[in-house]
Amino acid sequence: MLPRGRPRALGAAALLLLLLLVGFFLFGRDLEYGRLRGSASLDGELTWDHNRSACVPLRSLQPKCELLHVAIVCAGYNSSRDVITLVKSMLFYRKNPLHLHLVTDDVARNILETLFHTWMVPAVRVSFYNANEFQSQVSWIPNTHYSGLYGLLKLVLPDALPPDLVRVIVLDTDITFASDIAELWAFFAHFSGVILLRLDRLREAGWEQMWKATAQRLLLTLSTTSLADQDIFNAVIKEHPGLVLLLPCIWNVQLSDHTLAEHCYSEASDLKVIHWNSPRKLRVKNKHVQFFRNLYLTFLEYDGNLLRTELFGCPSQPPPRAEQLQQALAQLDEEDACFEFQQQWLTVHRVHLTFLPLDPLPSEAHDVTLVAQLSMDRLQMLEALCSHWPGPMSLALYLTDAETQQFLRFVEASTVLSARSNVAYHVVYREGPLYPVNHLRNVALAQALTSYVFLSDIDFLPAYSLYGYLRASIKQLDLGSQRKVALVVPAFESLHYRLSFPTSKAELLALLDAGSLYTFRYDVWPRGHAPTDYARWREARAPYRVQWAADYEPYVVVPRECPRYDSRFVGFGWNKVAHIVELDAQEYEFLVLPEAFTIHMPHAPSLDISRFRSSPAYRDCLQALKDEFHQDLSRRYGAAALKYLTALQQSRSSA
Repeated sequence: MLPRGRPRALGAAALLLLLLLVGFFLFGRDLEYGRLRGSASLDGELTWDHNRSACVPLRSLQPKCELLHVAIVCAGYNSSRDVITLVKSMLFYRKNPLHLHLVTDDVARNILETLFHTWMVPAVRVSFYNANEFQSQVSWIPNTHYSGLYGLLKLVLPDALPPDLVRVIVLDTDITFASDIAELWAFFAHFSGVILLRLDRLREAGWEQMWKATAQRLLLTLSTTSLADQDIFNAVIKEHPGLVLLLPCIWNVQLSDHTLAEHCYSEASDLKVIHWNSPRKLRVKNKHVQFFRNLYLTFLEYDGNLLRTELFGCPSQPPPRAEQLQQALAQLDEEDACFEFQQQWLTVHRVHLTFLPLDPLPSEAHDVTLVAQLSMDRLQMLEALCSHWPGPMSLALYLTDAETQQFLRFVEASTVLSARSNVAYHVVYREGPLYPVNHLRNVALAQALTSYVFLSDIDFLPAYSLYGYLRASIKQLDLGSQRKVALVVPAFESLHYRLSFPTSKAELLALLDAGSLYTFRYDVWPRGHAPTDYARWREARAPYRVQWAADYEPYVVVPRECPRYDSRFVGFGWNKVAHIVELDAQEYEFLVLPEAFTIHMPHAPSLDISRFRSSPAYRDCLQALKDEFHQDLSRRYGAAALKYLTALQQSRSSA
């Protein structure tokens, strides 16, 4: 329970730290030889409201739709996740358009650029700045803070940000808003020239020379900075105290061990910004840490799709593709039996690439990445897959915001998964009633870093030797030439949850003959893999070529630049078939590998396959998708596409 009563003031040092962590402020006065000239004037009187524990302006001068600028330094995989939670808390309370200025390394930019592009939040602009271009300005400063070199980059923001940008709020990645960020922006609008980060006046004051000279003097007595940029900011403020305006500490309730944060507030309504500024983060010991932890977890697991809200009364440029998407959705007929399929195809899913840290080994010319997709109900298959495939993997996971945290805890608790640094996990956030299987595959495929990819499914376990065998086969077959080849990996299945997994082709054939293994879907979908010619594979000693046939859907190894999957196929049915058709249309040659195999492991049926089996309307919609697909093939490939339409008609008549 939060304490009640009048808040007590923090010491000056804590207030200075507050300013450095949330932003810092410059009075509308000129500097002359380190002294202040002139006086600060108030455009609106400020009063202290003891009931709200905050400075409250008597009148607000902030325009309703004023664009607020926010700057954040972000580097690496974990920091990128923190930024998303911070942004969620801002978006939840905000009533103004936002322009985010993100100073990032290459990793964070790749993640966040994709995320914001697919998030499509109205009235939010995002600009990126390359942190590498400014590292040399701070790399000479010894620093032991856990944030490393990036913890010093806020010192160079006046140089890094555009010269015409006048003011900006600077935030750390580990804070959570409990109020509208416009309150912070408006608070300083009552001072003439007092802005959260007054970039123009900092530049006029010679900020770069100022902080560098101060840092050099500081390091004569301090061997290293332990608080990163805060040590230097503190030293500058000590020499130039007129540079800052002290804020009430409710704007930076610090949650580090042994903090006196409870002196900042008396009620939950007092809180403005929560700052997890301890390396222990959520594990910090604090009097009211459970309350703050719950607030943080609210935004951590909050459905980001719900934040795609318009700012009524504030006209703004729509996100890219938003207008075309809305027009396409408006043309759909909600009474159409296939409305769900059409809507799911048009859905733009938020995508968080490389959700966990990735540290792959340097890729060889013939290296192969296993590409697959999964949802929460297949998560338990990851450990077995990792034990079978030591090479790189690119996996797309279809999860809710809350499920991503369950996934994170699952990986951290697994010695098998946490030991792997060459598995890239890409989160596609759940939205809509149908499983976007081919979109997930495309996300994972696009992020593969090797020259070749093994297009698999999460419920298949490859032979223990398959990774090495594929690399050797690619090299032996000289697939680096212009030759278009899809290497077929024969697929089998077990009906038993426990299987003595074969370590060789000979052992697999013995299990096949004993009835412990079967060719994949031999009983319900023989056309899917019949062209692989399992009888020939039993005796084969060298790769052999097979011809495409209707409904063929083998698991293949192809160049990374292969055609993408057709994302209109959602839910269950024909999603891989359409991709194999595309490969054949682009004249890929299908070669079956004689020593390769992968085995499907049993599991409960998915919701989509259950709907396919039970609903004639579902199957009719799938047939309509097939017809659309063949029409598109005819437009793109002309007469060459006739064989696919003929094959479809023949398979339909024989069904």
